[in-house]
Amino acid sequence: MPRRSEGPHLKLERAETDTQGRITRHASWIIRDGRRKIRTGCRADEAGAAEKRLAAYIAEKHEPARESDRDPAQVWVADVVSVYLDDIASKKARPKEIAGRLGNVLSFFEGKRLSTVTGRACRDYAEHRGLAVARRELEDFRAAINHYHREGHLASPVPVVLPERGAARERWLTRSEVAKLIWSAWRYREVQKGHATGRRSRQHVARFILVALYTGTRAGAICGAAIRPTVGSGYVDLEHGTFYRRAPGSRQTKKRQPPAPLHPRLLAHLRRWERTGIAERFVVEWQGKRVGRINKAFRATREEAGFGADVIPHSFRHTAITLALRGGCPPWEACGYFGVTLEVLQDVYGHHCPEHFQGALKAIGGRMSTGTPTGTLSRAPNVNKAG
Repeated sequence: MPRRSEGPHLKLERAETDTQGRITRHASWIIRDGRRKIRTGCRADEAGAAEKRLAAYIAEKHEPARESDRDPAQVWVADVVSVYLDDIASKKARPKEIAGRLGNVLSFFEGKRLSTVTGRACRDYAEHRGLAVARRELEDFRAAINHYHREGHLASPVPVVLPERGAARERWLTRSEVAKLIWSAWRYREVQKGHATGRRSRQHVARFILVALYTGTRAGAICGAAIRPTVGSGYVDLEHGTFYRRAPGSRQTKKRQPPAPLHPRLLAHLRRWERTGIAERFVVEWQGKRVGRINKAFRATREEAGFGADVIPHSFRHTAITLALRGGCPPWEACGYFGVTLEVLQDVYGHHCPEHFQGALKAIGGRMSTGTPTGTLSRAPNVNKAG
């Protein structure tokens, strides 16, 4: 019986040399799919890029097995990933990112069956990739396996053991820190051939920061927001002062994006940007086009302003919620405005509330009821006279 192909996988091809020992082709990653060999164009030190090419190849070319009710020992990991990329990931907002993460999983489990996905294998993967990034990638892998099972291709689901979730980010910015970042982005002038030019190429980062700080909206929703109703995009209603963070008709996800009224100061900025042509179609534009992701420009701004890697675009959502709670905003109102659950608000941000532990402090400092064996705590002992 002929041996079945182990599915598309990466292989590092050795460097080629001529008769005099000179390198004619550097060592590079190729995709092997049966007898086919597809060059990725990635050198030996570009494994991450090669993994993304592999995932893209699987999504476009690989024809996965879709037989019904199969045992995990009969199912290739590549088939599970390919079906998920075709059926689910292609309809998500960022399919390439999902493909990249699952490409890393494929690289680790290349040529293996689903029965090899054990708790030990998942822990080895987490050690190989690092706990934080491995958890996100394994969550995608778990979703792919569950989808394959729901579609009837798998007799029984295979559990994926996730590493422990990391501690919630608690880095929030003071108003002076925010101002420093805004001015760094606004005043920056592009440097070409060692000389500063007149191009203010990071002012869109400053506009992003203002919107993120005043609304506490996630970076993706801000970058995708239009100035007026647009198919497939959230938008700001400049007439009534409302930010519709989710595109009309789009599916509601766990990352809730409720409409939010705009602060008068931010609304004034947005109307001016639209009036002067700074934002003709989208809230955050670069050379008249929508900004897909703000990460690269923000990272350069952050480094220019002297901040560390703990300051990221999501920090402004954390900052907005923190400042609202410290300013006395009721928790239930914060949940509605920012689109978070009360549980998340209490777990991640609760310690920022002015009322946090006030009841305990009042109880400790007040008189205890009369008749208790321990008397009262109304007067603390004089420690200076203690023998």
